[in-house]
Amino acid sequence: MTLALDPRLIAALLEWQAELGADECIGDAGVDRFAASAPPAPAAVAPLAQAAAPVAPMAAADPVAEAQALAARAGTLAELAALQAAYPHCELRKGARNFVFSDGNPAARVMLLGEAPGDNEDRQGKPFVGPAGQLLDRMLAAIGLDRAAPDPARAVYIANVLPWRPPGNRDPEPAEVAMMLPFVRRHIELVGPRVLVLMGNHACQAILGQRGITRLRGQWSEAMGLPVLPMLHPAYLLRNPYAKRDAWADLLELQERLEAT
Repeated sequence: MTLALDPRLIAALLEWQAELGADECIGDAGVDRFAASAPPAPAAVAPLAQAAAPVAPMAAADPVAEAQALAARAGTLAELAALQAAYPHCELRKGARNFVFSDGNPAARVMLLGEAPGDNEDRQGKPFVGPAGQLLDRMLAAIGLDRAAPDPARAVYIANVLPWRPPGNRDPEPAEVAMMLPFVRRHIELVGPRVLVLMGNHACQAILGQRGITRLRGQWSEAMGLPVLPMLHPAYLLRNPYAKRDAWADLLELQERLEAT
């Protein structure tokens, strides 16, 4: 017969044993605490490994070198646009609405290079479509040129140094221009115009390495094996209408060069 024990009695016995100092579990077999026990064998210590040579940190990516490699791969304008649009190192792409590559006829004799998209260009994804672009169209029409003309003799092809709008229409930063310059140069090579027109200071800085558009304008130069004509940017003409006389003189220079070729 099994004797049922009251749980309260069991708890009282345990408290009494704890008060007597019996606070450890005791096994069935006795243990001689006075018997000498062999000290545990020391753990084998592995021989010290020869210090590994320090690992050289990975070199940071060179954005300009990567841009050069990507641009060199482009065999067509479509390939260049896709490679440039996917280029990850220019922070401007994160804040822009659209990638603005070009407009006009790529078979044109004249290629115009501007600075960067503005708000209207960013919205529409085309260069020179805002008030400055409308003024540019009127200027070109005055000498018989049109960006929409199918005839290469009358057509114009337009691009910018930067394909993404800088926030607040600020000036391009030197690092941004340096990253985009390999794409710009390849762009010009693929189009192969007879004349390159640089609109404003930033285009002149990118291609000629010079600034001072009021001094450079109307002065023929050469870059990338092409005749280059710096001109005042249409946005400058909107702010300074008195300079339209200089712009008209530059347009006549362009017309004369085209008639001679």
